[in-house]
Amino acid sequence: MADRVHPHDSPSPTVSQIDSSDAAVAPKPSLPPDGKPVPPPGTYVIKIPKDQIYRVPPPENARRFAKYTDKKSKRSYGGGGRRRCSFCCCFSWFIGVLFIIALLIGIAAGVLYLVFKPKSPHYSIDHIGIKAMNLTTAVISPEFNITVKADNPNDRIGIRYETDSSAEIFFKGVKLCDGALPAFYQPPKNITVFMTPLKGNGIKLKSEDEKALVDAQTKRQVPLNVKLVAPVKIKVGSVESWKITVKIDCDVTVDQLTVQSKILSKKCNYKLDLWLFKI
Repeated sequence: MADRVHPHDSPSPTVSQIDSSDAAVAPKPSLPPDGKPVPPPGTYVIKIPKDQIYRVPPPENARRFAKYTDKKSKRSYGGGGRRRCSFCCCFSWFIGVLFIIALLIGIAAGVLYLVFKPKSPHYSIDHIGIKAMNLTTAVISPEFNITVKADNPNDRIGIRYETDSSAEIFFKGVKLCDGALPAFYQPPKNITVFMTPLKGNGIKLKSEDEKALVDAQTKRQVPLNVKLVAPVKIKVGSVESWKITVKIDCDVTVDQLTVQSKILSKKCNYKLDLWLFKI
């Protein structure tokens, strides 16, 4: 009788054997037809057609977008408005300050005018003496002595005549001589008469000017123009003003060009240069 053969119990497979067999059997993941990897679980990809992508807000959000942009524009305009308002306020403030200063100066000037009641001084030419006037030559070097009367009618205002003055005598626009006025102080309610010498050196006369001067001498009516310029300061008490320029223009007619000449007629005008203002 044949011996029974009992098969040995086959050993149970180990974990490593199972894993290797499973790895060999497990299928590899396949790529989609388009070649793009499949996103891992939990990720959602939504595809939207291009014709539904809005570059402007959709109609249901148009009102909200318009409201937001309107607020933003108002804020920007409001800032510019504030800047413009600030500039206008500063300019108005500056104009107001200037107006107040001008008003105060005007009030002060009005008070001073009422207190001191200033009056304009008067000037005139009392005498003109001429010598060394040789009309036989075309080149002359005459000498003039003019006597000027300055009248200060003010009760409380003195006048100080400064240096750098000038005096000139013309015949029909041709300057015959020049010189300077003396510097002195004239108190209130005072009349000062002073004489100043004027000289001309090598004055060349044109033939027509020489002929006109000889004819005027012959007729004993020689028209002369005297121009005086004097810088002065007004003094009230111990206070003196800035320099004021007095300009005197006199038309004088004499009977002859000699030391004994007499004034036949005279007319004087004057004006004051008060800093930037002229009277």
